[in-house]
Amino acid sequence: MITIKSEHEIKLMEEAAEALKAALRAIEAEVKPGVSTMYLNHVAEEAMKKHGAIPAFKGVECPYRGGKPYKWAICTSVNDEIIHGIPSDKVILKEGDIVSVDLGTIKNGWCSDAGRTYGVGKISPVCEKLIKVAKDAFFAGVDQAIVGNRVGDISNAIQTFVEKNGFSLLREYQGHGIGEEMHEDPGVPNIGQRGKGPRLQKGMALAIEPMICEGKPDVYVKPDYWTVATIDGKMTAYYENTIVITDKEAKILTI
Repeated sequence: MITIKSEHEIKLMEEAAEALKAALRAIEAEVKPGVSTMYLNHVAEEAMKKHGAIPAFKGVECPYRGGKPYKWAICTSVNDEIIHGIPSDKVILKEGDIVSVDLGTIKNGWCSDAGRTYGVGKISPVCEKLIKVAKDAFFAGVDQAIVGNRVGDISNAIQTFVEKNGFSLLREYQGHGIGEEMHEDPGVPNIGQRGKGPRLQKGMALAIEPMICEGKPDVYVKPDYWTVATIDGKMTAYYENTIVITDKEAKILTI
């Protein structure tokens, strides 16, 4: 069921988003060669706590049989890992890597969700383009996030932009509604047809998240039951924000 948020509820979501933005700033300042992904996790969690929020991802049930609930504050996916990578002291970032960070916060019972891909030191032109296209695809989707349009208008705008730039989109995972729960209706695919899907209404809150691949979008789940990586081993990038539909242009809470 799609829930419509009141002005008061949107204010509460904005408070959760402020904590998330603080965590993003803290992470961005520490992404450099020689840093472990677990260190990024610690930095993010401390920033969340300082702003009165808790990590939304801790305790999330694993979607695959045999996997354990998630124990970390953020996801850190390196290079060919596109989403749900687990922070580790053993994963040390090096020059030329790219790392996708996904994080969520809960404050006063309301959620926010966002993600970024960062270059580590000097990165290749392909990686620079991947990161830029992921970000620009998000904004192409947001341009369609207006009252009266449908979810498929967002999806199609993302798909058209990414494919025009020579990359592909992850098919098995998608954006989502958000509010008192991290994942609510409706689903927001990154591939779709204009004029299809639920109609957008004022007060709907969505997490829009293009997940793009340098090569083919075929992926597999690693033995940790969480990390999703490309089968061809090519690079990936990701960009996500929480938005609210208004009677004008969409309001982006996590920038």
